[in-house]
Amino acid sequence: MAELFYQRDVYGKTLIELAKTNKDIIVLDADLSSSTRTAMFAKEFPERFFNFGVAEQNMVASAAGLAACGKTVFVSTFAIFASGRAWDQVRNSVCYSNLNVKIVATHAGLTVGPDGASHQALEDIALMRVIPNMTVIVPCDGPQTADAVKAAANTKGPFYVRLGRSKVATVENKGEFKIGVGQLLCEGNDISIIACGVMVSEALVAVYNLKLKGIKARLINIHTIRPIDKEIVLKAASETKAIVVCEEHNVVGGLASAVDEVVAENNPVKVIRMGVKNRFGQSGEPAELLKAYNLTAADIEKTVITCIS
Repeated sequence: MAELFYQRDVYGKTLIELAKTNKDIIVLDADLSSSTRTAMFAKEFPERFFNFGVAEQNMVASAAGLAACGKTVFVSTFAIFASGRAWDQVRNSVCYSNLNVKIVATHAGLTVGPDGASHQALEDIALMRVIPNMTVIVPCDGPQTADAVKAAANTKGPFYVRLGRSKVATVENKGEFKIGVGQLLCEGNDISIIACGVMVSEALVAVYNLKLKGIKARLINIHTIRPIDKEIVLKAASETKAIVVCEEHNVVGGLASAVDEVVAENNPVKVIRMGVKNRFGQSGEPAELLKAYNLTAADIEKTVITCIS
């Protein structure tokens, strides 16, 4: 059985690891350090941690100032607040000047669960992806979270790293993590499935079940939404009958939109978008919500079969 990790636990531990060798790493939080796990860093390096309270806009603006002074600044809060409440500061204070601010937002997507619609960020990828200079990463599991945070720390410029609340299964045999390079997880020429974040594990189950039915599905993990790996997407478009995109996000503006843009300009092919369609979230357990919004492995399997029939 695949090992389960809280991505935010991995984030907290990785921050400490990085800070031991990089004295310029500063961490800011908006009164949610226990939930985002930046409290781990605060305990280890109290002089390099600042709690801004419920003042996300001030926090991001201050992060820009610290970065302008040569610091590598990690900023954390829930995704709904990092992307929505502080968008003006992210755009004008951080990205316009291409500053070294790393926004690592937790509690994204439907799997926030019982907190409900007000806390379930389903638009954050779209909001961050549209801003110039921003790199957007959605890790699929715990180990990839560590890779993403390290890459962000060692790469100049603004980053948005999207993490969930619930434990996620470790995806095996992903290969090396590189910003902007997708990962081929399963070979197949009947249809392609492109997924990110928690949906990668669901897609893996679907691919296995489809194989039992004689359908060979290619599975690609697109962990970097921006810049997206055009080469791996176009290869899928040219070698398979269609593409099914799976994301725990609104189907408008997220991974599916990024894939649509690539194929429409270069090699038009049928793209089926599996995500949240014109709805807000709601309270419920993560597994129940994925089922209610038709985002389970069984839903992916059904969509693929319908698509190629």
